[in-house]
Amino acid sequence: MPFAIPFHALLPGLVCALAYVVSALSPGRGARAALGLAWLLHALLLGVGLGLWHDEPHFGFAPALSVTVWLVVAVYAVEARYYPALQSRRALPAPLAALCLVAVVLSLFFPGQVITHHGALLLPLHWALGIASYGLFAVAVVHALLMLRADARIRHASDSDSGLPLLTLERLTFRFVTAGFILLTATLAAGLLFDEHLYGTPWKWNHKMVFSVLSWLVFAVLLHGRWRLGWRGWRAARWLFTGAGLLLLAYVGSRFVLEIVLQRSA
Repeated sequence: MPFAIPFHALLPGLVCALAYVVSALSPGRGARAALGLAWLLHALLLGVGLGLWHDEPHFGFAPALSVTVWLVVAVYAVEARYYPALQSRRALPAPLAALCLVAVVLSLFFPGQVITHHGALLLPLHWALGIASYGLFAVAVVHALLMLRADARIRHASDSDSGLPLLTLERLTFRFVTAGFILLTATLAAGLLFDEHLYGTPWKWNHKMVFSVLSWLVFAVLLHGRWRLGWRGWRAARWLFTGAGLLLLAYVGSRFVLEIVLQRSA
């Protein structure tokens, strides 16, 4: 059953969840240290507990969410090195820790299904490209929310608490959107060219493909509007949120329906 917790994932999962709880409740520097420890435990859970590094890995909507938020925390840690102002923002680690906690708990109860390797090295590469694009767009969404918050506080003559200047947040947002768009393009191209070799079935239009292509089109329009028409602020953010929502429905949404609602093999 999809809700049976694998025994070998139970202990690392519980420890990881506890570390994220401590991170969410700890103030200041203690929150960042706890978040770093939880991130390492999260990696252990993904690789060993859920079997992403095994010969027959499990994967599904919850592990996909879990890997995505893990990548968001990784990017935050790297950014904090280059932008020390982020380290002074006390409010950011707590929501990240809470989001990771939810993802870890979901992946424990819904570890997904065993994935058969039809495409040898191509299938893990296809997954890696897709999940990396998920992670980059998720990071872009986080930056867009910080950007909108900073913009609103500037408009109301309040001090920005984003940790970074507004223009820096805007620039970072579109850098992540561009990188995510490149990886999403590579993922769709790989699926189109090698779908039968990857999954043992010929390419066909399904819910995942339809939502993926729609999200790609939305992100393409967003980047065109940014570089040709100078879109920014809420106009750009609405397109970003729409594209991210469609991309979320593409894999996570379709797999959730198959695994949980219909209880069928993907």
